[in-house]
This record gives sequence, C-alpha cells and structure tokens, in this order.
Amino acid sequence: QVQLVESGGGLVQAGGSLRLSCAASGRTFSRNVMGWFRQAPGKEREFVGAIRRSGGMWGGGTTYYADSVKGRFTISGDRVKDTVYLQMNTLKLEDTAVYSCASASSGMSVASMSLPTQYPYWGQGTQVTVSS
Repeated sequence: QVQLVESGGGLVQAGGSLRLSCAASGRTFSRNVMGWFRQAPGKEREFVGAIRRSGGMWGGGTTYYADSVKGRFTISGDRVKDTVYLQMNTLKLEDTAVYSCASASSGMSVASMSLPTQYPYWGQGTQVTVSS
C-alpha cells in the first residue's frame, strides 16, 4: 500500500505563491511516478503535472506539466524526506481548486500521465484558494 498526505494549501492573493507538499510512504515501486491533479467546483479533475523518478531519485527526474501551468508551476522531490513538492507561482484566480497528489508505478506512457485512472493511490487533497 501507499499513503500520500498533502499539505500547504491555503488562501493566497492573485500573483502570489504557494508550495504544496505530498509526503509519501509505502511501496516505493508503486510511486515511481507522482502526479498532481486539481478539481474546481463543478469541474472535472484536471492534470497539473507529474514527475518520474530517474535512477530511483527525484532529482534529475523528468517532469511534465499541463499547458495551463507551464512556466508557473514546478514539481520537485526530496528522496530523503520522501516528499514531492508543487511550487506554484504567479497564481491566478482560475488556479483555485482542491489539489491532490497521486502515485503510480513507472509503467505508464507519457501520454497516460495526465489520466487520473492511471494512478491507483491518492492523497486526500488540499484546498488552494486564489483571491483577487
């Protein structure tokens, strides 16, 4: 089993920054890919980005981002703390959502990384609210 716990959400003004954390535990091979998704009220769950370990390390891992956040959001990982981060800069009103991290084994294509159904393990989510 894999356990994921997000933290770091909150209220921030437009243009500001937040860093979300996803602390992971459990079977390492089931979390070689960590994804971030978000869901706003009344909307479908949306892919934000993902990181794939390289040589068992988050550092040097390959990252992928949705076009809507590219250049503003950055995903990184800390192997020692077993935590993946989502640094969000230049936040916009439309970034308001519940953000969740998810994990999967590495056996997925790049095209599949944006699909929530590819991730068997999920955290509980953390609310991010961007105000004007």
